Amino acid sequence: MTKVQKITSPNGEEMVLMSVAEYERLLEAAEDLRDSEIAERSRREIEAGTEELLTHGEVTEMLAAKSPLAFWRKKRGLTQAALAKATGVAQGFLSEIEAGQKPGTAATLKKIADALRITVDDLI
Repeated sequence: MTKVQKITSPNGEEMVLMSVAEYERLLEAAEDLRDSEIAERSRREIEAGTEELLTHGEVTEMLAAKSPLAFWRKKRGLTQAALAKATGVAQGFLSEIEAGQKPGTAATLKKIADALRITVDDLI
């Protein structure tokens, strides 16, 4: 560990002087800690079933789908009519959103996401 020097600023604030190398080492350690916390939170969410993972095949299927909505609706085993009934959104409008012809409002996308048990981010 590098030598650290404590000083007092003219206004009385205690400060620390250290080498740039030591400062960068501390920044790296803090970043590693944040990464570890994120990884641990993700592990707990996966174990609890609150985080859903996709297989390689599902990711390929999602990328090939007309839209994320089309992928998630099919993954959940729903027809457009069933999703329309579950959300209160007209089936024709769902079809237009799924085909990319209409964007859908934030409120509509929230209803759809909730019915599919995903986030709005998963739809856009």
